Amino acid sequence: MKYLYFLAAFLVVLPAFGQDVAMFRGNLLHTGVYEAAGVPQFSRVKWKFQTGGKVISSPAVANGMAFVGSTDGNVYAVDLESGAQKWKFETKVRVTSSPAVSNGTVYFGSYDGNFYAVDAVSGQLKWKFQTGGERRFAGRHIHGIQPVAETMPDPFDFYLSSPTVWNGAVYFGSGDGNVYALDTASGKLKWKFHTGDVVHASPAIADGKLFIGSWDSFFYALDASNGKEKWRFKTGEDHEIYNQVGIQSSAAVMDGVVYFGCRDSNFYALDAATGQKKWAFNNKGSWVITSPAVADGKVYFATSDTALFYALDAKSGAQLFSLKFKWPMFSSPAIAGDLLYMGTHEGKLMAIDLKNQKVAWEFQTDASRQYGPAFTKPDGTPNYEVAFGEDFYDELVAGVTKMQVMGTVLSSPVVVNKVIYVGSTDGNLYALM
Repeated sequence: MKYLYFLAAFLVVLPAFGQDVAMFRGNLLHTGVYEAAGVPQFSRVKWKFQTGGKVISSPAVANGMAFVGSTDGNVYAVDLESGAQKWKFETKVRVTSSPAVSNGTVYFGSYDGNFYAVDAVSGQLKWKFQTGGERRFAGRHIHGIQPVAETMPDPFDFYLSSPTVWNGAVYFGSGDGNVYALDTASGKLKWKFHTGDVVHASPAIADGKLFIGSWDSFFYALDASNGKEKWRFKTGEDHEIYNQVGIQSSAAVMDGVVYFGCRDSNFYALDAATGQKKWAFNNKGSWVITSPAVADGKVYFATSDTALFYALDAKSGAQLFSLKFKWPMFSSPAIAGDLLYMGTHEGKLMAIDLKNQKVAWEFQTDASRQYGPAFTKPDGTPNYEVAFGEDFYDELVAGVTKMQVMGTVLSSPVVVNKVIYVGSTDGNLYALM
């Protein structure tokens, strides 16, 4: 589908304040499940922390602090109780990678092409590693936008790869096309694996294997110890307008199956040992950018412009139920107890009761309340015509930026104890109770 009028991981923690481990989607398997009480009924905003840019990064929560990046070029450490800033670390270029925390160190990537390790208590640099440089996925005549002969960066390639820490190494993908493994203590290269294009998905690790997708249309399983390829799986291609191609979704692994979404409009389940397709669920032209949540034999994800939330049987791929929303969803779902939490482009956080298969409550960001009406039609759907002008690349970029003024939730929520932490393009990191 063309995205002329369409507005386009991760991170998360283990549950207790005393723990010093946090990573995108909550664990090495990236299942998005939190052993937390959650928020069955929303009561109030505990605090909100304002950065100087958009918060696309998902927070990492560990040792009484939330760590999050901002497009203002900083990573912030915020006290969980008060919402006060403990420190900030400046990279000077936007940080849309979601940090990982392990053994007193915060790891993250920046659009300056560096990967950083920072002391979690002081915010002081421990080491940094220079990649081959960051860039967004690009395609000729992308999304059918003019001019036809021009190769253009994809304005919906919002995220950088979020790191995973395991067995003395930190793993992440890069815009230079590589998947990296660095020594956690020194930052020295352990190995790198080159794919055919940008890698902005985040790696999941299970049974000594690393699972990650690339914009080159392949999904890879690598030996996490040495980076050697175990298998690869081919997804769809689109060499005309580069709309139905590429893997932004980060994978989740459960019971020997790896699950991920794709821009080719399919949601895939592969055998983790062999890479053989077990099933695929087609979304009729709509991207799957969200990283799935997997729990109790079910897998959950959402789509982009069709704005559908799905619950599927994890073994068969059969649809169990779906909920229709009005705005696209890139934010990845988080599960705590019987509720699932997920952000929308409308600037809302939705809490879905999985047992009753309905929305339990919703929270609207400050900017969404203020600016949302100007970008919303009477029926509640996006009014893209207000933001997007002529059929030209510059207008597409400007339109995406305009729509984000309304506090879009691209960040993925993290649930710790009885609080939800989530960022917004209005610049806030919110703590919700």
